[in-house]
Amino acid sequence: MENRLLAAASYENRKFYIAPEFSGMPDQIKDEVKIICVLGAERLACDFIMEFSPEGDIVFKIIQPEGVIDFDDIGAELEIKRVQREKKELLKSLKLWYLIYFTEEGEEIKKEMGF
Repeated sequence: MENRLLAAASYENRKFYIAPEFSGMPDQIKDEVKIICVLGAERLACDFIMEFSPEGDIVFKIIQPEGVIDFDDIGAELEIKRVQREKKELLKSLKLWYLIYFTEEGEEIKKEMGF
């Protein structure tokens, strides 16, 4: 099973995208996801992507611009680690939300709880 795109921001195109299937996410959470993606793209001058793994974990991907030979790979890894550290609770909440609303196990939980 492949990762599912949650959101992405492009430094070069100055655009942000959130996958339509996740538009039901609470607005405050969507705003936080947008901030993470846009700031990541701005700080690293790249495309900054957030995805859900099949297990619900958040996976960060960075796509460096074409033709850039001096891209700071170490800085990119440090930026991802910073986000993981500073937004730990948000990332845990996103995982739980994903597991409940987008997995078979979540459907079972909702049935048991009467949702």
